[in-house]
Amino acid sequence: MDSQFYALFEEFLHSITQHREIDLESISSVIAPICKYLGISKTATSFYDNPRAEALGDGRTIVCYDSGVKSVEAHVDRVVTEAYSVTKTIIYRSADSDEWDEITKRNVELFTNVMILAVSRSTLLQVAKQRTFYDDSSYLNINYFIKYIERNGPQGLLKGNAVVFFNLRHFTLINQQIGRDRGNVVMRGFVDKLIDIVGNDGFISRMGGDNFIGVISKDKLEKSLEHIRGCAVPYNSYGDRIMVYATAGVLVMDDSFVYSSPSSVLDRVMPAAQAARLGGMDDIVFFSAEMERRKDKTMRLQRLFPQALENEEFLIYYQPKVDIHTGRLVGAEALCRWLREGEIIKPEEFIPTYEQSLDICKLDLYMLDHVCSDIKKWLADGKEVVRISVNLSRKHMIDVDLVDHIISIIDKHGVPHEYIEIELTETTTDVEFKDLKRVVSGLQKAGISTAVDDFGIGYSSLNLISEIPWNVIKLDKSLIPLKTDSDTSPRRVMFSHVVKMAKEMGLECISEGVESEDQISTMLENGCDIVQGFFYDRPLPKAAFIERMIAKEYK
Repeated sequence: MDSQFYALFEEFLHSITQHREIDLESISSVIAPICKYLGISKTATSFYDNPRAEALGDGRTIVCYDSGVKSVEAHVDRVVTEAYSVTKTIIYRSADSDEWDEITKRNVELFTNVMILAVSRSTLLQVAKQRTFYDDSSYLNINYFIKYIERNGPQGLLKGNAVVFFNLRHFTLINQQIGRDRGNVVMRGFVDKLIDIVGNDGFISRMGGDNFIGVISKDKLEKSLEHIRGCAVPYNSYGDRIMVYATAGVLVMDDSFVYSSPSSVLDRVMPAAQAARLGGMDDIVFFSAEMERRKDKTMRLQRLFPQALENEEFLIYYQPKVDIHTGRLVGAEALCRWLREGEIIKPEEFIPTYEQSLDICKLDLYMLDHVCSDIKKWLADGKEVVRISVNLSRKHMIDVDLVDHIISIIDKHGVPHEYIEIELTETTTDVEFKDLKRVVSGLQKAGISTAVDDFGIGYSSLNLISEIPWNVIKLDKSLIPLKTDSDTSPRRVMFSHVVKMAKEMGLECISEGVESEDQISTMLENGCDIVQGFFYDRPLPKAAFIERMIAKEYK
């Protein structure tokens, strides 16, 4: 019995079984005495995803021992798994050494089999770690972030750091401008520069798409946020650069921060990031006590929604659309109000909350259903009904059967299609544009009017109105010239041209937010015939609107 070999072999077995994760460098130190004893000059283990990759030499090779002398192959072990991955180990001996005897060969084979298991296990753990904590583009992923928070949060080690969630603004447009491959280079350059700023005290993980989250030490925070606000990133060998901007939510975890779970971090930083992304505030928004109160309010609104919908607490208010030449009521927009415990809640207090989830889609279809119910009754009562427009959130675009759902609601009430108009907002992405075009075209075929709402406040191109068959353009009130604007002011010129363009394209043009006699004069001067706004009426409860329909004209 070869007692010296088995003593060395036992030490080797101990080193690879005492730890869950195997350190190949420490294994190498244990392997070396065995290799020297057996006359092994080098060991090399290669891993391939499949036999084809093996034939191409496309794999990963680990050399656990190499004496540096000239060597020849002495033993080869090749294993193909059920998943067709290949592990191949080659054992070398010195070129000037004698052939091994049978005992040595048997010991070499035993040693090789165990070494393959050890190296394979180490590689498998590394692959598992890579797939668990990195995405396909080799960014750290959300799993890494959660694991880090779970490991450090309970020990209070998060204090003195900030969690930052940031979104690269309009990155789809960058991909369109320079191509997706160069866009990936730009994203990598932007994030890698931030990683350099963050240093070893923190990290940056990718949430998906152009959304990232990371932990940054407070002393690196200011410089990191300066980078996030915007910087120029090169994208080719010529040094051409493109500006990249981001919006971010920041949670500073000072001494007052109390950790309970990863959600205690995410539930704070995400609302701040959402506030930054939606605009109206700084591009960088810090979580605050006020946001905490708003978060609690949001959760309350979300809990109340199912019951409020079932109890029909959401009411329809109608805001008239008026022909300014005749003063005649020609249409109306259905707007939502919430009657809760005898108090009317304005839409700005609950709509943004429901826009964060698919609750808004349920509310929109509820509105359409109730509008159709009202129209059906008005027609049955012999009233002269005007076309009513109903808003649909952009979130409906994920519903491939949206057109069928809209038509089924209208037809359920037996309402002629010409009495319904669907208002949809502008869009900025290719995917949404295609979905928007599909929905509008489908409604057109069914004889249902469509309007692009709030035209002029997004980043839309002329494709929005040239490629999609709208009936109506609703101009946002921000486009209406001010009384102080000169005849050549950009706003007055833009308003004039947009109205003229819409009319020449055969589109009905409606201006929202008209509140004064001066604005009416501007409408008349530019040929915008229909307006909606406080100059004529605020949104009206159903009973008051019925009176307006009966009166027909504003005196």
